[in-house]
Amino acid sequence: MLWTCVKALERCIGRRSSDVLLWHNDLKPHASGDFSIAVVQANSNLEDQSQVFTSPSATYVGVYDGHGGPEASRFVNTNLFPFIHKFAKEQGGISAEVIKKAFNATEEKFFQFVKHQMPVRPQIASVGSCCLVGAISNGELHVANLGDSRAVLGQKVFNAGKTKVVAVRLSKDHNVSYEEVRKEVESQHPDDLHVVVHCRGVWRIKGIIQVSRSIGDLYLKKPEFHRDPRQYGYHVPLKKPVLTAEPSIISRKLKSQDMFLIFASDGLWEHLNDEAAVDIVYRYPRAGIAKRLVGAAIREATKKRELRYKDVMKIERGVRRHFHDDISVVVIYLDRKKGSKRANLGFTTAPMDIFSHDEDKVVEDPFLLKN
Repeated sequence: MLWTCVKALERCIGRRSSDVLLWHNDLKPHASGDFSIAVVQANSNLEDQSQVFTSPSATYVGVYDGHGGPEASRFVNTNLFPFIHKFAKEQGGISAEVIKKAFNATEEKFFQFVKHQMPVRPQIASVGSCCLVGAISNGELHVANLGDSRAVLGQKVFNAGKTKVVAVRLSKDHNVSYEEVRKEVESQHPDDLHVVVHCRGVWRIKGIIQVSRSIGDLYLKKPEFHRDPRQYGYHVPLKKPVLTAEPSIISRKLKSQDMFLIFASDGLWEHLNDEAAVDIVYRYPRAGIAKRLVGAAIREATKKRELRYKDVMKIERGVRRHFHDDISVVVIYLDRKKGSKRANLGFTTAPMDIFSHDEDKVVEDPFLLKN
């Protein structure tokens, strides 16, 4: 049964690059191939979290892009996979329903955490996180998403005797910058003419936030957490939730032409489109490919500001946020044959406590201790 044979676990500490705010693992094996992971910090506190869990029968990927602070993304990083583990054991394997239940349980547990913290940390009600999860098991892929992190598949196609790789988007961006998402939010709030407004150059829900789905952001979900609108510079009457934690989920059987997956926070997609990212992964060697994608995004960001790449690399955290966001990237290759001897057991994460901007260190992860 899924997970029962997982005993030996590997912690993988990221290596520093010449950029002191960049941490990466060039290449590691998983049940279906290899994976590469990279994280670069731009904010004063790293708000991105990412993790990969591998066993002989399954691979899980998580990318969590926090906003308003790092608390929600760290919370998801600690709690979501244990809930997936729990519900998969109860239902005999991974499924879209298992993932949906895990998202809901994580949201409810974060609600209890915020409720407990509110008397001493009222700002915790305005902390949230986008949440992107991929699960591969028994030849099937599930991708679940809240917010605007994105999963993209690199798929081989044959046309007129030639082979090329195309980008197939596997997640939906829940961001009101897209007209479709604005209409979805407006249709859910027909009595609120100002649920989505154009504010500070972009569309925002209640003039505050661009994503329509997240973990947390409870001040926009629960009336009891409603705060003084003067703190946000815009009136925020709340009769019912304007954000949701209901994930969109895509499930599909993996095909022989499916070559690799890219999971990344919107810090990458702000500067690289799907096709450009897939082309980079296809054309360059595997080792360090996630780091290469991060570098490509930063180079595009520097071009927009007419700066040199090496100059941006010297900018300290916090100040660097003016040039690019935190960026997390996980690339999953899908070409290992079933039963390969290279399949191993492992768990690697890129949370703040392991990919630390002060020092690399190993900690006891509560998920590991439970298993």
